[in-house]
Amino acid sequence: MSVLPDLHLHYVQTCQNLSQPENPFIARVLKEADKNDEITTKGITLKLAGNNHLEPVPRVTDDDLGVLASVLGQAAFVTGLDLAYNLLTDAGAKIMATILQENSTLQYLNLMFNDIGTSGAELIAGALHSNQSLVHLRMTGNKIGNQGGLFFASMLKINSALEKLDLGDCDVGPQCLTATAIALTQNKSLKAINLNRPLLSSQQEETTVHIARMLRSNSSLVELHLGKHEMKNFGVERLCEALYENSSLRYLDLSCNNIICDGVEFLGELLRRNRSLEILDLGANRIEDVGAICLSQALATRNRTLQALSVVSNNITGQGLVALAQAMHSNMALTHIYIWGNKIDRSTCVAFSELMTVGRLELGCTDVAPYEVDGEVLLAEQSHGLAKHRYWSPRCAAVAPGAANASLEIVPVSEYL
Repeated sequence: MSVLPDLHLHYVQTCQNLSQPENPFIARVLKEADKNDEITTKGITLKLAGNNHLEPVPRVTDDDLGVLASVLGQAAFVTGLDLAYNLLTDAGAKIMATILQENSTLQYLNLMFNDIGTSGAELIAGALHSNQSLVHLRMTGNKIGNQGGLFFASMLKINSALEKLDLGDCDVGPQCLTATAIALTQNKSLKAINLNRPLLSSQQEETTVHIARMLRSNSSLVELHLGKHEMKNFGVERLCEALYENSSLRYLDLSCNNIICDGVEFLGELLRRNRSLEILDLGANRIEDVGAICLSQALATRNRTLQALSVVSNNITGQGLVALAQAMHSNMALTHIYIWGNKIDRSTCVAFSELMTVGRLELGCTDVAPYEVDGEVLLAEQSHGLAKHRYWSPRCAAVAPGAANASLEIVPVSEYL
């Protein structure tokens, strides 16, 4: 590690030299960082997200980032940079690309929901061709488009350091998804990727076929998010066939698709044959009772690896929900289950209340909690779910890091996953 400079002092001096007004939010964060005793041993993440505060803060602009780049140039102990929900544009992306080219210690970069477009994506992806330190990149919500996504797909063929990439809600298109799938047949370092909500022009599910083909040969990917892909039974079948042979994927997110009970038959067979999948998110599909019963049969008889299942908002009635509850009595591996948004009746309330009463299901591992009114058991919604901590980590130390978290106790592939 380098000799520790005074981050705040350096920031103030740089602002004066560049005739740039100080951003009080950045100044405050740097002051707090200067007081951190673990800088030399663990490094620090500068948390400059524009939305993480109870009081409004002046969001970081491109000019602010230019000053911060000078500060970071002499701060090798800064290993993470959270710039989510700010006002960075392609001009800021150019500055960030320079930082990535010159910085050899930055491991985590969060740029989600800024105003970075296609040209900014090209610059950042280009910088990652040579960068060997960055492990986790979040571009979520930046409208980089299909062409911007293609730049990242090309980067994945070259970069061997990045382990987690989030391109969710980036308006990428089918060409980007296909190119990314092809790149991941060669890339051996990426362990998690979010491709949620692409802009698809076809109903033929060609992109799902390419992703399935990739999963047959890829042995490094641990986590895959394919939410809002307009996936139907055909796509699910292709994925499941590929995953029969895959022994590395542990988290599969198929939420917000068009999966019905027929598609769940393939997932049921997958659960019987696959021995690596630990988390399955089927939230906001339409599997109904037939699909829920199919899953419960696979879980009760053959599967002993799945730890978490979400069937939130799937038009399931008491018959299907009770079947899932009964499966938990015989399957001790399944510890997390999320059911809110379905047609919860009295039998469902009793079944899940019993699971919690006997200690089979913990309150922190589901999204419902039992209570009684006039002797009748009812279920209330809890703010738990697979995505609870995907983009937000609790500041309160009393909250366990893995509580209702998407990652459960899966061994992280890096400090920042």
